[in-house]
Amino acid sequence: MAVSNIVCEWLRALGLAQYAESFLDNGYDDLEICKQVGDPDLDAIGVDNPAHRHKLLKSIRSLREKGAASVYFMLNDPNSLSGSMEILCETPPSNELEMVLAEQLETDGVRLTAHPYSTPVSFKQRTKNFISAIKSKRFV
Repeated sequence: MAVSNIVCEWLRALGLAQYAESFLDNGYDDLEICKQVGDPDLDAIGVDNPAHRHKLLKSIRSLREKGAASVYFMLNDPNSLSGSMEILCETPPSNELEMVLAEQLETDGVRLTAHPYSTPVSFKQRTKNFISAIKSKRFV
């Protein structure tokens, strides 16, 4: 896969990189959009393995609670990736740490809502991607 963004890196960190292309093809190319993923979406994406579904849903729940910035910082801290594969499902960082991280993002000029951390896709394009996915799975 030639395209890489924060969603691809998030999936790679979870050990589920095999789903990255399907996430992107179905319009889930931004962590804010990924926060909305549920069981029906995982069906459309093609995540059939129950253990993978559980891991993704657990991480998505954590993503909703902590926000997208937590993924960026986890991915940029080599020590955080050396432990459990459930790196994105642990307790949220303290407010002090969040402030330090926010300052570092600002200092580095990183905007998590801009490319390459997210890719803008119009509602119309997401709808087309969803319909295409449904047709390819022969649900229609």
